[in-house]
Amino acid sequence: MDAGLLAFFIALAASLTLTVPVRALALRVGMVDLPGPRKVHLQPIPLLGGVAMYAAVVLAILFAFHGPAREQIVGILAGATLVAAVGIMDDRGILHHQVKLFVAMPIAAAILLFSGIHAQVFSVVLGGRTGDVLDAALTVVWVVGITASFSILDHMDGLCAGIAAMASIFFAMIAYLNGQSLVTVLAAAVLGAATGFLRWNFKPAKIFMGDGGAMFLGFLMATLGLKLRVENASHLSGWLAPLLILSVTIFDTTLVTISRSRRGFLPFTTPGKDHTAHRLANLGLGQRGAVLMLYVLGAFGGGVAVLIGYLSTRGALWVGLGAIVIILFGVSWLERAPYEKQVRKTASAV
Repeated sequence: MDAGLLAFFIALAASLTLTVPVRALALRVGMVDLPGPRKVHLQPIPLLGGVAMYAAVVLAILFAFHGPAREQIVGILAGATLVAAVGIMDDRGILHHQVKLFVAMPIAAAILLFSGIHAQVFSVVLGGRTGDVLDAALTVVWVVGITASFSILDHMDGLCAGIAAMASIFFAMIAYLNGQSLVTVLAAAVLGAATGFLRWNFKPAKIFMGDGGAMFLGFLMATLGLKLRVENASHLSGWLAPLLILSVTIFDTTLVTISRSRRGFLPFTTPGKDHTAHRLANLGLGQRGAVLMLYVLGAFGGGVAVLIGYLSTRGALWVGLGAIVIILFGVSWLERAPYEKQVRKTASAV
């Protein structure tokens, strides 16, 4: 069996089966998410679903990947373990929320850098020491930004896991077409783990992934974006592809950042029902409809990412400019959509 398919089925089976005992463990130790003003659920829901996905991905990689990039696999799993553990501790309430953003995520990015995984944007354009330093800085910004964006995306049943699964499909597809075995296996493992978890997490959710699971998925999405290479395509197409694949979470983070900043709030420390899914639900789609709509938009972004590899630099530039226009238009439109106003205070999660 192909390594990617093997990774997918191992992770799928593990996630489906392990979520049940993990849910029981969460209930036993009192790891539950209580209802509140900024929550959409009305009953206490067990957390720790991220533990099942973490175990599923690790098992899939250990059994399915036999390539030469062992050092990079160790670095990826070390960084993923760090953010997952810190996220779980934050779920438990034993860490200040700023530890995630300003300590754990940058350290996880540094682990990737030491493992040889980094952005390749400025080094190609500028070359030399300056390009390498700028790419290292970009790597940290990218990892922190994408990991944080998935952390705040986990606010509606099935949303974070579904968006990660959708993105993984296109990361795996492009990687497979370009002969990248590590990226293919890792993306397939995430796809299996997230899909299996959706069995228990789609509305009405029986378990939440918690911040540990959301950060874990976000870190792996950021890693896949750094590792993805589009052979025989323009440099611009190569770095636009991950942005398009992750366009839904990037859009949501952009909307929240602009909207909350305009209202005088700190974007990543002010909880509220003002995300893309909340606003779409309030426009008449409902929670399930909003989540499914974002799945469709994620598939559209991924499809464009596949096609962009066949475009010239000029064509890729037009796609990039078009994406920026769409994001700005979407933010402007959704800014006028109904949402629940926040009170002026800070909290540990969004």
